[in-house]
Amino acid sequence: MEIDQDLFLIKAKEGYQKNFSILISMMNYARFTTLADLKNVSQEEVDYRYNEDFNSIAMLLAHMIAIEKVFQKITFEEASEEEVHEYADTLEPAVGLGEEASILKGKPVDYYLDELAAVRRITEENFAALEDSWLYQETDFWYGNKGNNFFKWFHVFEDEINHRGQIRLIRKLYRVEKEFTNQR
Repeated sequence: MEIDQDLFLIKAKEGYQKNFSILISMMNYARFTTLADLKNVSQEEVDYRYNEDFNSIAMLLAHMIAIEKVFQKITFEEASEEEVHEYADTLEPAVGLGEEASILKGKPVDYYLDELAAVRRITEENFAALEDSWLYQETDFWYGNKGNNFFKWFHVFEDEINHRGQIRLIRKLYRVEKEFTNQR
């Protein structure tokens, strides 16, 4: 995996306002580490679930794609809460995960990586067209509280980081189970 020379620098990015550059720098690093954790993943690992209470890597990647799409709808389209819920429903079972999302399997990791990249391109194109002040616009958000667009996009990559940790755990559990099975 080739490392961008600016990966470890939070600094101005060509074509983006200052605060968008900061946000994109952090999002890029989070994505880099997610991709690194998927290096050499097998199809069996992508679809593996430790048990029915666990997500698979496929489920988590589909979820990351869906969440970024939902936050595009929330922030770029300034969709109403009802519109967001209706849109999120079209992305189920990826948004909510859980047992319903167990049907998300059989697609190679490259399918998910291509989708992650495509969705991120849309995010970055929108970011390039906006002024920094947009990041600080406050709207109603979770549980009757206010949230600004900066927080909303922080949440997108914070969610990815959380699920990346789950991906690491899933891969470890898969290897342990395979080793145990092979020793029998």
